[in-house]
Amino acid sequence: MAKPDPETHLLVAALAQRGIAANVLPWNSEQDWAAYPLVVVRTPWDYFRHLDAFLAWSERTSALTHLVNPAAVIAWNSHKGYLRELAAGGVATVPTLWIERTATDAGSRLAAQGWNEVVVKPAVSIGAIGALRARADDPACRAHLESLVAAGDVMVQPFVRSIAEAGEVSLVYFGGVFSHAICKRPAAGDYRVQDMYGGTVHAHTPSAAERALAEAVLRHTPAATTYARVDLVSHEARPVLMELEAIEPELFLGATPDAAANFAAELARQLEAAQTRG
Repeated sequence: MAKPDPETHLLVAALAQRGIAANVLPWNSEQDWAAYPLVVVRTPWDYFRHLDAFLAWSERTSALTHLVNPAAVIAWNSHKGYLRELAAGGVATVPTLWIERTATDAGSRLAAQGWNEVVVKPAVSIGAIGALRARADDPACRAHLESLVAAGDVMVQPFVRSIAEAGEVSLVYFGGVFSHAICKRPAAGDYRVQDMYGGTVHAHTPSAAERALAEAVLRHTPAATTYARVDLVSHEARPVLMELEAIEPELFLGATPDAAANFAAELARQLEAAQTRG
């Protein structure tokens, strides 16, 4: 990514306070993963560029040791089509048009939605890489859409204006238990909330509706999550899911005094359980 990892050192320090040593290693390096009783996937920010290899690695590693998040969650969360599944299950999500790779009618399907301003993005990506905000009838929008469709599956969403006005809320859970929340706001004139685009982070106390939605999302994952970040925005006067992050999210471990300790406590519990299983 266009920035250094801002928080793994906080987790390593919190684990050390519990007497647990942690090594930070690249997923695609030659390692004896079986030598570690617990392998925690944290910041593989290149996974989407090497998706098949990354998913194969997660499957192999999960057969050798206790992998978190589980390989089933990683595979499910690696393609944003999980949002389609959640919407079908009754979870409130941002309206989305799904266009499969090599579709020949992408432009006409977008026009049929009747949306004025949209965000077009790959179904496999991170950090708003490949995303474009544009008017739906802009030729540049159609050209971008067709270029993405030529390479992979694509999702198109109406631009949610509340993101520019109020930002995006992130609720962080460890072991399914709420830890902390923040609000990410974009720079003036932008819609991307990531700090590499000028976004800023602010304290946030989630509403009951936000908590209820986030916890409904977590009930739909294919296996229990050790860590998860649920990103919500306001649409039509209610919170809706923008994304569930369960592979490589920034967890804002410096946002509260207890955040890193909360994560370390859950990993300590998982480590003890893994060692008990042998």
